[in-house]
Amino acid sequence: MQASEIKLQQIIEGTKQYVVPLFQRAYSWKKSEWQALWNDLVELCAMDNPRPHFMGSIVTMPTTSVPEGVSKYLLIDGQQRLTTVFILLSALRDKAKQSAEQLAAEIDNTILVNPYKKDLDYYKLQPTQIDREAFYRIINFQSQIDGSSISECYSFFENKIRQSGLEFQKIKQILCSNFSLVSVVLSTDDDPHLVFESLNAKGRPLSQADLIRNYFFMRIHTDSQESVYVQYWLPMQELLGENLTEFIRHYLTKSGVDVKQSEIYFEIKERINKSDAVLYLKYLHIFAQYYVRLLNPEREKNEKVRKYFNRLNRLEVATVYPFILNCYDDWMQARITEDEFISVLQIIENFILRRFVCNIQTRGLNRIFALLYSQVSKDTSLASDNFVGRFKLALQSRDYPKDIEFRARLMDVKLYGGNRSEKAKLILESIEESFKHKEQVSFDGLSIEHVMPQTLNEWWKEHLGENWAVTHELLRHSLGNLTLTAYNSELSNDEFMSKCIHFQNSHLELNKYFYNRGSWQREDIEARAAYLAERALQIWNYFGNELAQLSQPSILTGTIPKRLHLFGQEHSVKSWRDVLEITMNLLADSEPERFQDIMQQFPRFVGLDEKDFRHTRKLHNGAFIEVNLSAKDIDAFCRKAIETAELSIEEWQIETLNSP
Repeated sequence: MQASEIKLQQIIEGTKQYVVPLFQRAYSWKKSEWQALWNDLVELCAMDNPRPHFMGSIVTMPTTSVPEGVSKYLLIDGQQRLTTVFILLSALRDKAKQSAEQLAAEIDNTILVNPYKKDLDYYKLQPTQIDREAFYRIINFQSQIDGSSISECYSFFENKIRQSGLEFQKIKQILCSNFSLVSVVLSTDDDPHLVFESLNAKGRPLSQADLIRNYFFMRIHTDSQESVYVQYWLPMQELLGENLTEFIRHYLTKSGVDVKQSEIYFEIKERINKSDAVLYLKYLHIFAQYYVRLLNPEREKNEKVRKYFNRLNRLEVATVYPFILNCYDDWMQARITEDEFISVLQIIENFILRRFVCNIQTRGLNRIFALLYSQVSKDTSLASDNFVGRFKLALQSRDYPKDIEFRARLMDVKLYGGNRSEKAKLILESIEESFKHKEQVSFDGLSIEHVMPQTLNEWWKEHLGENWAVTHELLRHSLGNLTLTAYNSELSNDEFMSKCIHFQNSHLELNKYFYNRGSWQREDIEARAAYLAERALQIWNYFGNELAQLSQPSILTGTIPKRLHLFGQEHSVKSWRDVLEITMNLLADSEPERFQDIMQQFPRFVGLDEKDFRHTRKLHNGAFIEVNLSAKDIDAFCRKAIETAELSIEEWQIETLNSP
């Protein structure tokens, strides 16, 4: 068995063929894996000096072929990533044919096929039998097979290449020259089936942690390997389990370099080469003790720190872990006090929660927090200030929402469903705690209750009035309509007054709001949202420069939109209806799967049957949108549609004029 680091170009160029054995599963990568690969590719294309990008490992074994045939290799492990690369390059070739025929021919003849071979030897890759027809059709410029994962993968990359505007030559160069693998070549004496079973016994490929461990101990003297393994590596492995690779990535990132998943192996190799391997492993072991407390706060002995670790975990922001690891070590080494460390955790929570409410994407957080510690701790121009003060100042300029934006989004942001529900519960619990009740109610056993139910019966439709569907779809998951209760199943979709009887028996301060309330219509929900938003502003108070707050909230009524900026494109518009139509067309084009979710969640606003609406416009995909809406409702719906598509509201900006 031979193992070596090798560029992707060396794997796929040349007259050869990779054959996926019968015992391998069919192609199974989906959008999440395709998106991760594309994100890595786009990021490397943007760099002036892109570094090697580690894709994982590939295991092959040479096999016998007829004398005039191509060199053939059984593809024991790595078929998913290699198949995806071939599909991506096929999509690139097909796009390049329209404007760069020479590049398209180069991709075809040097990478995708063996141009001077016939029959099956013509193809560089032979997938499993179930995938071959779909794969060969893509290679041969033929129509695709509907429903095939391979066809879906091709469509995904074709769409991404078209939207990205990246140079075709750049994409090809980065993919072939900067993407690397660890290539393991078996000897003909090895049993490929047994090797495959060993690699996939638990459904997992060789991890980067496995490769890192092996490299560490190659650098440690054989006489010390056993004792070092037992003292440092094994405890880390047992402590962190499957989280070990991610911990190593966060440990590397804490030094100020944003290390990607694919770069862990190369990065730690470089660092070990420059230092003593045992000493490096010792520090890694120390920080593993900190890291496991972040993952499992019950291991943290300090009650206050444990509380904020729990709260941060509920916000699901592992991207801040490298920064917290540095601060935790500062606390352990008495470089900062306990109060300062807790203040740091509170500031991070404040920053993350405000951004969540305002739908600011988390994708930039890893870079922000990778560099932040070195910037804050080494800022000599602010030496007179303390660490916490410098930390606040540093975050203030990194898309930290001001009170005006935070308050406005608290009024209508979707807080329920998927991974939002836990954050909503944290917000509601925090508001309840802010009343400082002398006999604090335990939150165990409490769940989120929709006052206006998720499913409306006839009583609720009549109670909400003529525009009940608009009110329901825009506000059912908003802060003003949510509370906490232990009687969720009993309340269900009861009439409002029946719910009020339960709320009057509640020990929660949150539910005293409903005492003596006679109705629960749109204006009532918005009034409660405004009331709770003011309390939230006190809990997660703005920590930036107060002068930056001096701007007026935007009022949509009476304005005329002039330009819409979305996904890097600029569109001239003359009305709010234009804004709605263009936004929905772009969402349908770029996120067709998510668009189905939008139609399902907002049937009052968009659907396939024109008869369901009063006044419509038809979208490019055949769906209809309701346009008999106020500027306020169009703004709210567009925001919710963008949230549902899991895109950033930062991508959607409108320039307006005041109407005459």
